[in-house]
Amino acid sequence: MLKNLLELQRLKNLERTGWQLRGVFRGAESVAAHSFGVSIAAMFLADELAARGTAVDVERVLRMSLLHDWAEARVGDLPKTATEYFKAETRKRAEMAAFTDLIQGLGPGANLYRDLYDEYEQRETLEARVVKAADIIDLLVQVLALERAGARGLDEFWGVVDQADFGLEGTAKQTVERVLQELLSARSSI
Repeated sequence: MLKNLLELQRLKNLERTGWQLRGVFRGAESVAAHSFGVSIAAMFLADELAARGTAVDVERVLRMSLLHDWAEARVGDLPKTATEYFKAETRKRAEMAAFTDLIQGLGPGANLYRDLYDEYEQRETLEARVVKAADIIDLLVQVLALERAGARGLDEFWGVVDQADFGLEGTAKQTVERVLQELLSARSSI
């Protein structure tokens, strides 16, 4: 376990590359800070869904949100533009291999973590889709915070709202759409 804890510690200092490529100040956000934000957003979404009568496994959501970027401890934070050059499937294979190598030696927990990572990547369950929505929500919360602090030139990130199809239905879809609209509304007041 200690070996894995030390390796995952790298995520605390691994800068999110997207901000660096756009000239945002150094230290704007680490991968670990992003995972923390995703976990909070995922918890809020899952709790709201549960309160509104949707059956959702909150523990599964939280575990998935915490480990969704662990592979980056080995492959780094590849920006969206890297996928244009490496292709999405190549990137996914590399991240899956890195994740699998990373969790070796964790005993019985390794299978659970691998299953959760695979579930997140496949996006076939409500829980995986909620985590992906939380991933985008956290990205936009960070963009909003950076723009409020004076950063400019981040318009491209807001385009994800128009493309946001997480495969959610009913209450889950309504909840995520409402949060995205709240983010757009908050941005319009800058």
